[in-house]
Amino acid sequence: MEEEEEAIGFLDKVLEDEDVFLLEECELGTPTSPGSGSPFLVAVKVEAGKGLEMRKLVLSGFLASEEIYINQLEALLLPMKPLKATATTSQPVLTIQQIETIFYKIQDIYEIHKEFYDNLCPKVQQWDSQVTMGHLFQKLASQLGVYKAFVDNYKVALETAEKCSQSNNQFQKISEELKVKGPKDSKDSHTSVTMEALLYKPIDRVTRSTLVLHDLLKHTPVDHPDYPLLQDALRISQNFLSSINEDIDPRRTAVTTPKGETRQLVKDGFLVEVSEGSRKLRHVFLFTDVLLCAKLKKTSAGKHQQYDCKWYIPLADLVFPSPEESEASPQVHPFPDHELEDMKMKISALKSEIQKEKANKGQSRAIERLKKKMFENEFLLLLNSPTIPFRIHNRNGKSYLFLLSSDYERSEWREAIQKLQKKDLQAFVLSSVELQVLTGSCFKLRTVHNIPVTSNKDDDESPGLYGFLHVIVHSAKGFKQSANLYCTLEVDSFGYFVSKAKTRVFRDTTEPKWDEEFEIELEGSQSLRILCYEKCYDKTKVNKDNNEIVDKIMGKGQIQLDPQTVETKNWHTDVIEMNGIKVEFSMKFTSRDMSLKRTPSKKQTGVFGVKISVVTKRERSKVPYIVRQCVEEVEKRGIEEVGIYRISGVATDIQALKAVFDANNKDILLMLSDMDINAIAGTLKLYFRELPEPLLTDRLYPAFMEGIALSDPAAKENCMMHLLRSLPDPNLITFLFLLEHLKRVAEKEPVNKMSLHNLATVFGPTLLRPSEVESKAHLTSAADIWSHDVMAQVQVLLYYLQHPPISFAELKRNTLYFSTDV
Repeated sequence: MEEEEEAIGFLDKVLEDEDVFLLEECELGTPTSPGSGSPFLVAVKVEAGKGLEMRKLVLSGFLASEEIYINQLEALLLPMKPLKATATTSQPVLTIQQIETIFYKIQDIYEIHKEFYDNLCPKVQQWDSQVTMGHLFQKLASQLGVYKAFVDNYKVALETAEKCSQSNNQFQKISEELKVKGPKDSKDSHTSVTMEALLYKPIDRVTRSTLVLHDLLKHTPVDHPDYPLLQDALRISQNFLSSINEDIDPRRTAVTTPKGETRQLVKDGFLVEVSEGSRKLRHVFLFTDVLLCAKLKKTSAGKHQQYDCKWYIPLADLVFPSPEESEASPQVHPFPDHELEDMKMKISALKSEIQKEKANKGQSRAIERLKKKMFENEFLLLLNSPTIPFRIHNRNGKSYLFLLSSDYERSEWREAIQKLQKKDLQAFVLSSVELQVLTGSCFKLRTVHNIPVTSNKDDDESPGLYGFLHVIVHSAKGFKQSANLYCTLEVDSFGYFVSKAKTRVFRDTTEPKWDEEFEIELEGSQSLRILCYEKCYDKTKVNKDNNEIVDKIMGKGQIQLDPQTVETKNWHTDVIEMNGIKVEFSMKFTSRDMSLKRTPSKKQTGVFGVKISVVTKRERSKVPYIVRQCVEEVEKRGIEEVGIYRISGVATDIQALKAVFDANNKDILLMLSDMDINAIAGTLKLYFRELPEPLLTDRLYPAFMEGIALSDPAAKENCMMHLLRSLPDPNLITFLFLLEHLKRVAEKEPVNKMSLHNLATVFGPTLLRPSEVESKAHLTSAADIWSHDVMAQVQVLLYYLQHPPISFAELKRNTLYFSTDV
């Protein structure tokens, strides 16, 4: 009986998208195959021009499920009358108020559906091409207000039923075994179902008519009298669903087990699993009592999609190995950074091409081909970018390893599982039929339908923000005991989240006050996440997967970056609540065009915004003092810092250092020794970014772009060396000094996670991006920072970083090869 309903539900969902679907042989008046425990399913091929026959098939499936639904409502109403009768006696089972709360609106819903069924049934049984039934669906949609009242009361109804069961044995017996009649032609006369499972049915049902209306409209000719009526019914239903979406979503994700218990889908999503030494994309489903790992089956054209279960663990058997117990990861070679960046470049180039094709009203086939290529690159990026290990273990033996892109996701999955494990869970083994039904339900219940890549987004969806987000993390409250606390900031980029900034650790406090400002680069980002950690100084608690000490997440929260709210010149202050902890922060957004302007300083006595030749002449130095001091400090105590030059420094610290260097203050060295190393790294980047013209000069910029694009290695070498020789001496000497420093940083990549490519990505645009006047000629139509220009700037710096040591004297002496004027 329950399996039959699952099959019908699956039919309705499949009809929404596919032209091959499963149809129950047990249509109205057709008995199921003798002795079968589950319905006999037949594939029916939909051919063009058979819309009216399809209408009948859709309606037949819906009518069969409507009969089941009415029987369920009847079963729920059956005990209501005797309970009401005893309520006025001296020994009531329940009070009138309790009865009205538990059975609220059930009678009304039953009458609406009984009338609908009685009117629709003869139309389907005496079917002909002229039959009309749009008015019935229109009337059903117009009565959806009853469901709104039911949904609003649903939680209270469940809680009341549960309390009454605990305090009254008689009611407990009644609510545990309600008898539901089987369909007219079914051999099963009755099925036992709990009251809780039946009270859930209207919640589940509220979306069914909307799905069916989609299918009916798809197979109803536009000139058919039903078409405008069905359209109206669909509009009403969709508006209704969106108005109560938040109430319904948590509860519509349920599947009933063969024993009649409700098994809810709590969470699902795409995760990368390490299986047999390689990365596989899986769709993971967390139900109230089981974690199921599935993959989409490959299907031939026209077939509907299905999931294939790879493995499952009952939550009663699931454990998380502690970091010290965790074995080292199976060898999974990390994807080289430069290949990940190349993918981003390809994605952005394809995105630009798609936009051009659309603007020029290009062929849809060409656009589809470009979209397919973009999807392939995004899929590879999604598969190969995650590095954060998430281990789960079946206490009966096997361990599984997922790789996630963010600590936020790892924490969400772990918390969701641990919350469910607080309930009294039993271990179990699913039979092949039970597993088939559960895996089949995944398609219908999933909340995450598409792989999280931008090529799956609709054209009208927000492209996200490109530019710089300035965030000040002020303070936090709500900690129960003193701890060493810090926050990290994450933003989404190319479909996954990356950590962008980290506050200092505030020691031994319940009310940390950081007041630290960060500048975060956004790459089409739509969300900001804040995570609050307790710092762990215990060296024994090391995660063997990545050799990092595991800090405890105290709270986490996420906010949408709404362009209207964020894109103002003023700071926008907000509070994010997470697990009882409140973090106060402010933010403002600067578009890429505004933030990357090279504006010469009006005050030529300083160093920021002043030509490098002016600064070196004034200081009588070959390399500006600011560059030498920042590099020396980073090499002294920051060369092993994870994410050095990538993790943002505190903006207020950077501005303080900027002011001290500009004023040539005698306390510079003392201030540098006390300052957070990321702020010093940030000051060095800011110096190069604020030069009135780039270190590699505006004049040579077009030649650098052409040189890096040369295919012949010898020609490229001649050109790239000649361009260096063409730089003014202060620019060249400073560039070579910085180059050697960045190479030394990259030598520590196993510890600091900063490869040559990472460093080129950070410094390339900073050293090459032309000043405002020059850049107008180089602007691309895409807002994307991964434009051809930016990627070429990264490639230029990478070329020199990967080159054997370059000596100033050798370079100046060696003027042969290439002497054409640039």
